[in-house]
Amino acid sequence: MKLITLFRLLYKKFFSKQESKYASFVLGEKIASLWYPKFTFSEYGKIWLEDKDFFDFYEKYVGKSYRSADRKFFITSLLSLVDELPGDTAECGVFNGASSWLICNKFKNTNKVHHAFDSFEGLSSPLEIDGVYWQAGDLKATEDIAKRNLAEYKDKIEIYKGWIPETFNNVSSKKFCFVHIDVDLYQPTFDSLCFFYPKMVTGGLILCDDYGFTTCPGAKKAFDEFMENKAEKIINVPSGQAFVIKK
Repeated sequence: MKLITLFRLLYKKFFSKQESKYASFVLGEKIASLWYPKFTFSEYGKIWLEDKDFFDFYEKYVGKSYRSADRKFFITSLLSLVDELPGDTAECGVFNGASSWLICNKFKNTNKVHHAFDSFEGLSSPLEIDGVYWQAGDLKATEDIAKRNLAEYKDKIEIYKGWIPETFNNVSSKKFCFVHIDVDLYQPTFDSLCFFYPKMVTGGLILCDDYGFTTCPGAKKAFDEFMENKAEKIINVPSGQAFVIKK
């Protein structure tokens, strides 16, 4: 960044009421790119970043790190596509319960039940395809914290503690309109797809949280392999997620 450009941006940030926010955005973008050239702010002025209700939720249940904010917001948008569909909802990989809270909140006035699966012991042992980013036990969460975060919806949710796919037999008779898979690794992602795909109602959505991340190559491979001979197309979105709509 040229020195004269820097001074212009600093002037606008501190002395221009109309251009201060945009100047701050550009300064942040330039500084971040010096440290990590592939980092992108995307575009300035996105309306969802001004959604106070969403960020009140996010900061309460996730915290001040906004790394997953775009993914959480995308979940709220996708849920509108299954509003009128029959079937329950599910999540594989609950962690502290933030995504499950969004799902429960969306359908709080319906007869849908949310089914949440987590070992609460962290990740299982990665396979070779999963790379070296994750280790067994990473992302360990506490069941009590998840239950506390979801307490207001205790009548709308069932939490199943245990390893995937061993706990799936608890919902073997159910049909689903929305399933969120957030387990990071190949085997639990593949096992989740094997179980839930045939139980999806027509028009139902399966969302993979980890599809577009270099840190989760196994999750992408599992999704690609499973869907290879299926009628549905994988829709890959810039947030790092991907989803399919059951035909």
